[in-house]
Amino acid sequence: MSQPNWYFEDFEVGKSIEVGSRTVTEEEIIDFATQFDPQPFHVDRDAAAKSMYGGIIASGWHTCGMIMRLMVDGFLREAASLGSPGVDEIRWIKPVRGGDTMTVTTTALEKRPSGSRPDRGVVVTLWEAKNQHGELVATIKGMGMFQRRPA
Repeated sequence: MSQPNWYFEDFEVGKSIEVGSRTVTEEEIIDFATQFDPQPFHVDRDAAAKSMYGGIIASGWHTCGMIMRLMVDGFLREAASLGSPGVDEIRWIKPVRGGDTMTVTTTALEKRPSGSRPDRGVVVTLWEAKNQHGELVATIKGMGMFQRRPA
């Protein structure tokens, strides 16, 4: 692994960073849901067409997985990330459908140095995913642990 570009000190509260975009296919949606969330509106075209969604939609868990992948590829791989102690809030606001392109941004909401481990700090972030129309489809609010910049 190369030297990280982002340490705890590099986060600015209120600053947003666009991390990337991804287009999902209906086949991917059905494949994921068949394995992990086989509700009819995720896997059965006929049942989905008759549902309140009017067609196949991605599982919220699939949406979260795609957001996470974009975060890793577009940001966390370059950061001095130590993982996360947890997520406080996930919101699925609008369905994600085959052909949709999600663009993800992350915004630092707060940061605090660790009281017990001086080599790290915690950053509370809000991840937002919007579709190709600029409509918010999902948000994730949680915490990440990041190394402090070496002296």
